[in-house]
Amino acid sequence: MKRWRIGLAAIAAAIVWVAAVAHGAPAAPPERVTFPTLDGGTTLTGFVFRPATREPSAALVLLHGCTGLGAHGRIFPVYRSWARLLAEAGYLTLMVDSAGSRHIGQTCTASPDRRRMMRARPRDAYAALRYLQTQPSVRPDRIGAVGWSQGGATVLNTIALQSPARPPDLKQDFRAAVAFYPGRCSDKMQSRPFVNADPGTWTTAVPLLVLLGESDNWTPAAPCTALLTEAKARKAPVEFKLYPGAYHVFDAPNLPVRELPHYRMANGVVPISGTDAAARADARVRVPQFLRRYLRE
Repeated sequence: MKRWRIGLAAIAAAIVWVAAVAHGAPAAPPERVTFPTLDGGTTLTGFVFRPATREPSAALVLLHGCTGLGAHGRIFPVYRSWARLLAEAGYLTLMVDSAGSRHIGQTCTASPDRRRMMRARPRDAYAALRYLQTQPSVRPDRIGAVGWSQGGATVLNTIALQSPARPPDLKQDFRAAVAFYPGRCSDKMQSRPFVNADPGTWTTAVPLLVLLGESDNWTPAAPCTALLTEAKARKAPVEFKLYPGAYHVFDAPNLPVRELPHYRMANGVVPISGTDAAARADARVRVPQFLRRYLRE
């Protein structure tokens, strides 16, 4: 397998960052919260990781992938590790359990539940934003969104300039967003009949960082980078990072690279996922740096 190496300076930066946050307060267990969807038809469950500060803090809505937030009562390590890192960096994080709240299992394979989730989840993101904006421990004008895979697709659909999920009376939108290897990241999937937009028009006013694995065969990088490059040409505040040799879920801790035949796609491709240590180290520095620019400075 082709592997990617980052330079010594980037590795050193990652070590310094992890060491710095490791000296913060011990990670407390998440707090379970509930809040209604925008139409009041569903009660969403979320899990809050709080920073050590007692002052109102910037906050992040975290959006899981198609396998759900966790299994057997435990949050998957990829989300737990990010929530803890971000909480230690001073952010309150709210994980939204869109699947479990609806008693839905995995939606990685084609099904009515997957279509239901793709329609509902941008509104879940805005419901979480509304909930956080009512909390005294949160700065209501300093809230971002972070999503993985299907959650990354949710980020794209949520922050799109023409997003139908955005409440018409919203006073303060998300201030920044991050999408890891997002699904539906192509001009085809961001236009009719999948969303109500003309081809070649996807854009956003929300600063967006997208992180992609070059070897990802589940959510391929090429159509996504084409979409983002075109959006940048339309002056969208978008940036992206492509990691050569990295697969899907490259940012998970200690996940062996392996094929996932139970998630075989309609075109016959068997997805591959697994940790890329260098890409993960870079992301764990790059994401906090990006968020700081828009949520902390």
